[in-house]
Amino acid sequence: MEIMLAKTMGFCFGVNRSIQLVNKAIADGKKNIQILGPIVHNPQQIKDLEAKGVRMVDEIDRLVPGTVFVRAHGVSPDVLNELRGRKGMEVIDATCPFVKLEQDYARKLKDEGYSVVIIGERTHPEALGVQGFAEGSVIIGTAEEAKELKATPKLGVVVQTTLEPESVDKVVAELYLKAQELRVYNTICRATRERQPAAKELAQKVDLVLVVGGKNSGNTRRLAEVCARLTKTQHIETADELEKGWFKGVKSVGVTAGASTPDFVINEVLDRLKSFG
Repeated sequence: MEIMLAKTMGFCFGVNRSIQLVNKAIADGKKNIQILGPIVHNPQQIKDLEAKGVRMVDEIDRLVPGTVFVRAHGVSPDVLNELRGRKGMEVIDATCPFVKLEQDYARKLKDEGYSVVIIGERTHPEALGVQGFAEGSVIIGTAEEAKELKATPKLGVVVQTTLEPESVDKVVAELYLKAQELRVYNTICRATRERQPAAKELAQKVDLVLVVGGKNSGNTRRLAEVCARLTKTQHIETADELEKGWFKGVKSVGVTAGASTPDFVINEVLDRLKSFG
């Protein structure tokens, strides 16, 4: 069985940067290292950090004096200010720089008088954080939701960094009909622009694609959706999920991974695949 890898996969710049920042804090001996929410959407990476003594905290009130990281997905200005106002707390902002750009554009659009729309997932922490930079902004994810918006003279748009460009295009086409003036900042990040086409290219060459990454990772789920349109696809988090039955009659298998999937997880999958012959 031939094993092929996507040209681009695994950790993106923003995720790699956030993990490096946490590991540096560990190496520097900082006390009570905490992260407000999972720093990335990958359970195995989280377990690795927790094994080093890092705590994931879901609520601000559960933080203790020490060092707290803002996750790669970012938070609203109100949350950031609350963190910085707590006594005995060192705040390290690990927000992805591309998410910060999205936040800045949302604020700019609001300040310039635009009604702001965030194209993204309603419950995703990135989109919710960006919403805090533009009071009154709304989050929509589909063309159908765009049709339901009221018309407005000036409409400004930013995009969750990990969305599929083709789906965003459909939403923007509907928003075009809702405003006399439409300004769109295409804030889909470079990693997404590279990984999704690489996954499509891979899927067209193999009998089966394995997409490796957290089930709670939006960008990984979208890679799986992209591949599933083209060939048989399985989304797994770890090598333990592999089933021999999947590979019956399969002559070629492709492997790709989400932007929050660490190398050690990918390598474990590849090692197990090789044992299947």
